[in-house]
Amino acid sequence: MWTFYATILWAIGYTIVYPSWPGLTTNYKGTSSFSSRSELSAEMDAAKASQKVIVDKIAATPVGDIAKDKSLLEFATAGGAAAFKNNCAPCHGTGAAGGKGYPNLNDNDWLWGGKVEDIYTTLNHGIRYAQDPDTRTSEMPAFADVLQPEQIKQVAAYVVSLTGKPSDPALIEPGKTVFAENCAACHGETAKGNREMGAPNLSDAIWLKVNGEEEIAAQVAHPKHGVMPAWGARLGDATVKQLAVYVHSLGGGE
Repeated sequence: MWTFYATILWAIGYTIVYPSWPGLTTNYKGTSSFSSRSELSAEMDAAKASQKVIVDKIAATPVGDIAKDKSLLEFATAGGAAAFKNNCAPCHGTGAAGGKGYPNLNDNDWLWGGKVEDIYTTLNHGIRYAQDPDTRTSEMPAFADVLQPEQIKQVAAYVVSLTGKPSDPALIEPGKTVFAENCAACHGETAKGNREMGAPNLSDAIWLKVNGEEEIAAQVAHPKHGVMPAWGARLGDATVKQLAVYVHSLGGGE
């Protein structure tokens, strides 16, 4: 019983010292004015203050030179991993393996280049992001307005033939002609793509938005164009550099 009475006294003392009783507009703050929210905020401020020196150094260092400083590289890789999980994982996946319409960042298939500087520019300005005047932009025409349905089937068969076997091999040769006249200007004569234009390599069996002959034909007829935000304006230059270093470290960076 005495233990029970002691806990009652302790509870009364607790409600006096710490925030407890609710009111009509706010709660009783307690004599200690303790707040877990303010405590967390203070800890976060302390962490930011302790990191400020190295973050400022990253901001002042060209992204291509970060790897030359071991301490900067380690910090940037760890910071980039955290920023990736908070901002990029919803589209690219927690392991950066991507998905249909979202690039796999672990391989060496790059639309705009895989050097850390290229990745930094892509992250900084985004893809087809209208609010950024320096965004990377590439637009594939809707060839349904240019080609006949039979020609679209032919060029789809030709593209499939670069890495596999189309449904009708007889369509390959006429498809090659259609490709040379309409697609080679962006994708190249050998269909290996053009990074200056963001035109994908069609000869490596790595597909971003389609898979199979019918989907390739649909993409040729009515292409889908993805959008990635310009992260520079959202996260700041130092964080974007850390993201670029992290993505480059995944294994596919050049």
